[in-house]
Amino acid sequence: MSVQIASVIPGSPAAKARLRAGDTLVAINGHPIEDVLDYRFYIPDTRLKLTVVSDGRSRTVRLRKEEYQEIGLEFDTYLMDEQRSCRNKCIFCFIDQLPSGMRESLYFKDDDSRLSFLFGNYITLTNLTEHEIDRIIAMHISPINISVHTTNPDLRCRMMNNRFAGDCLQTLHRFVQAGLTVQCQLVLVPGYNDGEELDRTLRDLAALGPAVRSVAAVPVGLTRHREGLLPLRPFTPEECRQVIHQLETAGDAMLASTGSRVFYPSDEWYIRAGLPVPDGDYYEEYAQLENGVGMTALLREQFVEALEQETRAPRHDRFVIATGVAAAPFLQELVEKAKARWPYLQVQVVAVRNDFFGELITVSGLVTGGDLIKQCEGIAMDTLLLPENMLRQEQDRFLDDVTPSQVEEALHTKVCLVPETDGAALLEAFM
Repeated sequence: MSVQIASVIPGSPAAKARLRAGDTLVAINGHPIEDVLDYRFYIPDTRLKLTVVSDGRSRTVRLRKEEYQEIGLEFDTYLMDEQRSCRNKCIFCFIDQLPSGMRESLYFKDDDSRLSFLFGNYITLTNLTEHEIDRIIAMHISPINISVHTTNPDLRCRMMNNRFAGDCLQTLHRFVQAGLTVQCQLVLVPGYNDGEELDRTLRDLAALGPAVRSVAAVPVGLTRHREGLLPLRPFTPEECRQVIHQLETAGDAMLASTGSRVFYPSDEWYIRAGLPVPDGDYYEEYAQLENGVGMTALLREQFVEALEQETRAPRHDRFVIATGVAAAPFLQELVEKAKARWPYLQVQVVAVRNDFFGELITVSGLVTGGDLIKQCEGIAMDTLLLPENMLRQEQDRFLDDVTPSQVEEALHTKVCLVPETDGAALLEAFM
């Protein structure tokens, strides 16, 4: 249990203590360091005693610093270890539905508990060792984001194609019993974990009490690249309405008994069902935005508030908002609100059909640069507004490796990125 130091930031506490690249960090205040989880957990203290191996000899280095100040060590990877991949073969896995020829990083299936704590990634619990479980409990780090999908052990094994997937539900119970909180995700597949099975899952999670902070249910995403995979189908509008009814019924019961709704359908259910998305109050603290829960309500709430407070007049540019098919009608409603105040405002909403992944994929986050260019060609515009989630985290390229500058060149326009849940930023883009 040790990690090699790749570099030391000049002027940092570590540099002043004469730590060097190539030294090995063994322990902090007596606690062994094996990865970023240990490191981040133990460095906030103002006084640190580091056990370090330099040139084959162990030595002790003492540091004093401000609370939460970085000590100045850098490592070869952010995790200080290799990223852990998924051991499952889920019947609904989106990565298995990617076409060939995309960049290699897109095919990596992440299931790393450390990324859950650091970045909010969801984990299935199937590759946690006893040591890791004990460490999580000892550190009392929460919430833990867990992809549950179903609480039926046999069904979970079948859906995840992992004979240990059912046993791992006991880990969820261990975390709760240890006083940790969890946030859960359910990817629903028609004919598998919907209907009575969904009711069972909701009952079982409700029985865990306030430790379960929120549960998001999302419909399975199906691309046109499913050759050789188990045949699956999308939910029908009527089935979407049934899922919404089940989740809202369970949520109403939790709200009455605990003061929090806990169970939430993602916005996509309402859109597919042809039902209005609830207002912002429904979503309480918006705990599941990353799963598409309440994004529409938050954007609307912020846009309307910003519109009421705005004292400036928009530019006379020709704006185009490009988005996924699902969000387009909603964005058109916001545009109409703005036009009611400024009749001269020129804004066109373009719903980009997903030819790359298939028309069943309607979210903006999976729109490719190629589809965007093809379907916006010939539209007169001065500024193209795009939600940030169309690009990867670095905001430098789309899923098909097209860059924003290539879009600008192809469409002869300026590209402006807007946070997908920030209504005030959307309005600001018109100014």
